Amino acid sequence: MAELVPFEEITCFFEDFAHTAWRLETRRGYASDQLGPKWARFRAGETAFGYQPEQPWHANVRKQTGLGKRFERVRLVDDPPTEGQRFLLASGLGNVEAGEDIRNLYRADAVPIGLPDDDFWLFDSRTVVEFVFDGNGQDLGVRILEDAESVVRACRVRDAAWHHAVATQSFQARMPGTLRGRR
Repeated sequence: MAELVPFEEITCFFEDFAHTAWRLETRRGYASDQLGPKWARFRAGETAFGYQPEQPWHANVRKQTGLGKRFERVRLVDDPPTEGQRFLLASGLGNVEAGEDIRNLYRADAVPIGLPDDDFWLFDSRTVVEFVFDGNGQDLGVRILEDAESVVRACRVRDAAWHHAVATQSFQARMPGTLRGRR
């Protein structure tokens, strides 16, 4: 098994990839989201977080997509969505405006097509960055995998998920009123 490294050690991948950065998100919520300033706004009822050019993630996505690279992700969503998933749907709109193609797939639809429960990034169909979480959703680090078996598996998962997933705006249109945080 590959060594566990802090996520901060792989942030260069988000600038250095040549063609595609693809993500599968399977968690029902992320502890890191609850630490950010948008979480409190979401819990107070805000449901749309637009593009913020000064925000580092948005700035980098805009820069990389401007160079012709693609940022894509598929998020698994429960029915009904968890609070963490509703937050991701609301906050993902800014990522989409920045240039990221985010699609969603109900968890029940992911099971028959064999999608795994693990979160990962796939860079240029050659490097897999697999997340490791504790029981509370806290990110413990990542494993960098470049062996053929791991990469082929990730590519198959990407292809199946992408085929069945629905663009964020279309997905949200199907679920009016469910994005609100707790008040």
